[in-house]
Amino acid sequence: MLRQVLHRGLRTCFSRLGHFIASHPVFFASAPVLISILLGASFSRYQVEESVEHLLAPQHSLAKIERNLVNSLFPVNRSKHRLYSDLQTPGRYGRVIVTSFQKANMLDQHHTDLILKLHAAVTRIQVPRPGFNYTFAHICILNNDKTCIVDDIVHVLEELKNARATNRTNFAITYPITHLKDGRAVYNGHQLGGVTVHSKDRVKSAEAVQLTYYLQSINSLNDMVAERWESSFCDTVRLFQKSNGKVKMYPYTSSSLREDFQKTSRVSERYLVTSLILVATMAILCCSMQDCVRSKPWLGLLGLVTISLATLTAAGIINLTGGKYNSTFLGVPFVMLGHGLYGTFEMLSSWRKTREDQHVKERTAAVYADSMLSFSLTTAMYLVTFGIGASPFTNIEAARIFCCNSCIAIFFNYLYVLSFYGSSLVFTGYIENNYQHSIFCRKVPKPEALQEKPAWYRFLLTARFSEDTTDGEEANTYESHLLVCFLKRYYCDWITNTYVKPFVVLFYLIYISFALMGYLQVSEGSDLSNIVATATQTIEYTTAQQKYFSNYSPVIGFYIYESIEYWNTSVQEDVLEYTKGFVRISWFESYLNYLRKLNVTTGLPKKNFTDMLRNSFLKAPQFSHFQEDIIFSKKYNDEVDVVASRMFLVAKTMETNREELYDLLETLRRLSVTSKVKFIVFNPSFVYMDRYASSLGAPLHNSCISALFLLFFSAFLVADSLINVWLTLTVVSVEFGVIGFMTLWKVELDCISVLCLIYGINYTIDNCAPLLSTFVLGKDFTRTKWVKNALEVHGVAILQSYLCYLVGLIPLAAVPSNLTCTLFRCLFLIAFVTFFHCFAILPVILTFLPPSKKKRKEKKNPENREEIECVEMVDIDSTRVVDQITTV
Repeated sequence: MLRQVLHRGLRTCFSRLGHFIASHPVFFASAPVLISILLGASFSRYQVEESVEHLLAPQHSLAKIERNLVNSLFPVNRSKHRLYSDLQTPGRYGRVIVTSFQKANMLDQHHTDLILKLHAAVTRIQVPRPGFNYTFAHICILNNDKTCIVDDIVHVLEELKNARATNRTNFAITYPITHLKDGRAVYNGHQLGGVTVHSKDRVKSAEAVQLTYYLQSINSLNDMVAERWESSFCDTVRLFQKSNGKVKMYPYTSSSLREDFQKTSRVSERYLVTSLILVATMAILCCSMQDCVRSKPWLGLLGLVTISLATLTAAGIINLTGGKYNSTFLGVPFVMLGHGLYGTFEMLSSWRKTREDQHVKERTAAVYADSMLSFSLTTAMYLVTFGIGASPFTNIEAARIFCCNSCIAIFFNYLYVLSFYGSSLVFTGYIENNYQHSIFCRKVPKPEALQEKPAWYRFLLTARFSEDTTDGEEANTYESHLLVCFLKRYYCDWITNTYVKPFVVLFYLIYISFALMGYLQVSEGSDLSNIVATATQTIEYTTAQQKYFSNYSPVIGFYIYESIEYWNTSVQEDVLEYTKGFVRISWFESYLNYLRKLNVTTGLPKKNFTDMLRNSFLKAPQFSHFQEDIIFSKKYNDEVDVVASRMFLVAKTMETNREELYDLLETLRRLSVTSKVKFIVFNPSFVYMDRYASSLGAPLHNSCISALFLLFFSAFLVADSLINVWLTLTVVSVEFGVIGFMTLWKVELDCISVLCLIYGINYTIDNCAPLLSTFVLGKDFTRTKWVKNALEVHGVAILQSYLCYLVGLIPLAAVPSNLTCTLFRCLFLIAFVTFFHCFAILPVILTFLPPSKKKRKEKKNPENREEIECVEMVDIDSTRVVDQITTV
């Protein structure tokens, strides 16, 4: 009883609101436009988010804490190590992969000379500044001898060239460790790709060579120069390739990912304009009829204008509050499109059900009472689910900002639908009541006045007048609408046909089977190339990197951050114990063997041993690459301790297998907790991988919980709690199918797809809630009758919204970007699966599942008796005749 009272009270409130808006249409039409102009004007000076790590890396990441600790022990700008992967942060750098179109050997004389010429050209790059020209030598990371750190592969190629010039045959390149003329052992696993080896790891050929140039960025001026150097580096590589057409070069810099991520917005502009034009055209067509008075093309267009005003207002607010734009915002208009257009089409559908002889204010009040309650509940669902995603509980900043922007846009869309679109409905209502043309607003002449006009003129001014319509036909004046006619006369009878139902159930079982198959194969993606535009430096470089250099995973830094007795044999064994099983190439094991050798041969006390270790370690040629891998400190008695040290491991995984890297990271983390030696492991890629799975699942998990909570809470607002039971089951079915088919369509569970899944919850409720509400609340008759009635009442709005949404998505599929590709596939699946449920699954299943629709049989009693009223007429002959019998 309380539910019914509350339900009627809310309907009354919305009815009064509609009457009030209809009384002041000019104010409610102009105020939203003025607000949007004032707030949206600031968007012309919007700022772009520069940091991809800030957007896509988990905010509360243990890897970031580890990086800060590593930076405090081993500053990047003072690193003397030769392995490029040891750097704690990528910083500024330029990188290029050189390969051949014909899979030629890049170590032959011709290609060796070519690579060395490229190296010379890169080192001569100049960045002009007022009063000074910066070169690579001015901004590079320096070695102990104050020279630039250069990849060891350059020294290998130089020695190979010298050996050929002097006809020396004793120089051989081994893989993945080779020895230079000065005795140094250098690692080339990340510098030679596509390697073919002879016996004893001697390199026979290599299909690719990678060069890396690291730059300093210790202050703002240095960072600006380094950024310009990176741009010149890419230009130099491209020019070099043009003059050497037989080789293929893939340049990449620290700025490439950011530029390619934002490039999606630029390449999407004309496709989004096309999408806007298509949606506007379809919205106009969906609201048009042959009857020129009752046709509402302007309302279709104004619905799109309402959504645009709300989106512009939200963008202005985000900009004024210091928010920055990023390419993930491309999904916000499509979130608005699905929710906003359905709300406007539902209002228009309710308008068609009102009586034409009523005043416009009364018709508007009836529309608000009929449609605004369900629209308010679905809007609340959007605000709660996206609000949870916008909360600090969301660990991915891009997802949090997206949800925040979506919440603001949806909130203003709700207000604008109530005000701007409602007042637009009032204006068109007055036009309809005055029998004016729905497009040209000209008074439509009566049919007899059109007889002398041309056929095309009569066609444009076709209308049905009230005096030409009987009482039985008055309620059906809108049935000439194509979609209304299709649903009422054809589709409703066909989908509820006894012979069609088994095939629908069979299709649903097939749907569940394929969805389950895909659900069991869900993969979590943290590959950053999935969020950038295609045919860019990032994609090309990443493809080449995985093709030629995936034999060895990134070098993992093994950092010991406590003072331990390295000369103690038991300590050496403890340290080595925790590195076994993860090492393919381990400098560390050789390092410990060297310590053991010193310990055996000297037998010196602690102080003397440490001094000898320090001197011998720095002088030993085979360990020159460890020059700053040990930090010493002096005590008060001049005794020297080792404060911290680091080693580098290459794990037994491949970069192409992300799951192995996840498992390795978690395993090493557990070992660091249980180990007797205090150590951490780090690689720059760990910042993006760390807890990525839990970070992704959190917003979806929280949104699902909030959606279920709101469905439970709204059970006290709706007239029957069974509506929410059916709605929950439908949402679960849709989300399950979308996740499964998304996986089968090769879409990984990443930031973009998770945001789409959150939206899918709301999109399903948007479209299915009115259908289920009408069916469950229906009394008497049969289930089939109420399924047909629900489709007739709400099916047109759903179909109109789906058609507009679909034509808006089509141009998105053509955008050359991985981000928009993921966005299109997820949104298309959400729309298609929801449409499948609304027009096939639910209409069939509801015909043989509860609630029942048994016709109530009222008992005859004295209070419910039939009375017969007789109206008598007397003729001329005074004969009494019964003319009419009416049952009262």
